[in-house]
Amino acid sequence: MARLANSLAHLNQWIGTVQDKLPDRPKTQAMFATCIRNTIETTFRHLPDGTAFVITGDIPAMWLRDSAAQARPYLLLAAQDSEIENLLQGIVESQLRYVIHDPYANAFNDSPNGQGHQKDDTVMTPWIWERKYEVDSLCYPLQLAYLLWKNAGSTVHFNETFKKAASLILDVWTKEQNHEHDSEYRFERGNCPISDTLPRNGKGTPTGVTGMTWSGFRPSDDACEFGYLIPSNMFAVVVLGYLAEIAEDVLDDPAMKARAESLAKEIADGIAAFGTYDHPVYGRIYAYETDGLGHSNLMDDANVPSLLSIPYLGYARDGDPVYANTRRFILSKDNPYYYAGTEASGIGSPHTPKDYIWPIAIAMQGLTSDDPEEKVRMLDLLERTDGGKGMMHEGFHKDDPTAYTREWFSWANMMYCELVLDVCGIRVKR
Repeated sequence: MARLANSLAHLNQWIGTVQDKLPDRPKTQAMFATCIRNTIETTFRHLPDGTAFVITGDIPAMWLRDSAAQARPYLLLAAQDSEIENLLQGIVESQLRYVIHDPYANAFNDSPNGQGHQKDDTVMTPWIWERKYEVDSLCYPLQLAYLLWKNAGSTVHFNETFKKAASLILDVWTKEQNHEHDSEYRFERGNCPISDTLPRNGKGTPTGVTGMTWSGFRPSDDACEFGYLIPSNMFAVVVLGYLAEIAEDVLDDPAMKARAESLAKEIADGIAAFGTYDHPVYGRIYAYETDGLGHSNLMDDANVPSLLSIPYLGYARDGDPVYANTRRFILSKDNPYYYAGTEASGIGSPHTPKDYIWPIAIAMQGLTSDDPEEKVRMLDLLERTDGGKGMMHEGFHKDDPTAYTREWFSWANMMYCELVLDVCGIRVKR
């Protein structure tokens, strides 16, 4: 990262701020310094055309979701550091170009090298690493573009690329409101777990029209059981609000503003009508997935967007009783992916083995809590379960943190950093 040489001084000053605010937590100081440096020094790469490429860590591809989450904490430095601001602009530009290339793909190569899952039965190109359609993969570039504006005052990325990509996202989400009849998207993978492919010749399980927009896969990259993924639809409502604001205040595009607002209302109305469930123990809660045909999936997954992350996404209002009920449910044994062990308790994922808890979910539990003591408990838990490595992993066993998946997972590292900053009272503006 030679082009960020001057920024390293700002990064060191930031690390010093954390040290000053948390003087009695030497492990926090060391882990924050390691994680915040590791991501920017090893996973971000400038490309010759001025854009930037971001690997997830141990996988050499750029996920639209992961790259935005990895970039998010650096928004706090962008206002004072033009090099970091330019880097983030380059990431946004890359994401938007990838969306234009194929809005149904979730992960991309840095060149048309044909790496990744080229044998999948779907419409692949050499640029695409994987073509699992996920609503959140289109949410994250809009979110990062908006937050870069709000935190650094930057607007140069609201260019023709942005307008073309935003219009395409509106088209896709509108089409996928009636996936059964309007969509051409199909996805099948051979010789794989059932979670890696879609049934019905790649179309997915049946859905009715609800106003929500369909998703083939979750942010874990696992197939949806039912096609309307509630937290991802909530995220879409939030970023459509961002898009309407950008269209009005920056682009002077009343037609785009009207489209974004109309679609946001349709999706929000669909969530209200189909996305909740009257639980006999917890009261009215949000379902994780539904199909608009009377079926609901009651669970939560560690990957964001999740039900746990609703306030973090900006969807829930303060004191939302349905979220409060949902939080109690998903942080209990009644969530099939909540694991309680001798070393830790927290939310895992069907994407990883049973009894594996995800640091992303632990960090999110802290970030969405209004209790300062709970935030610190989650920070303590993350630091006790690093497996002695000084960084986060994808998941670890509830009884043995030295048994973990993915040695190098940058998204988890940055969620840890975001919780550290949150404990210090430092937060991304939105």
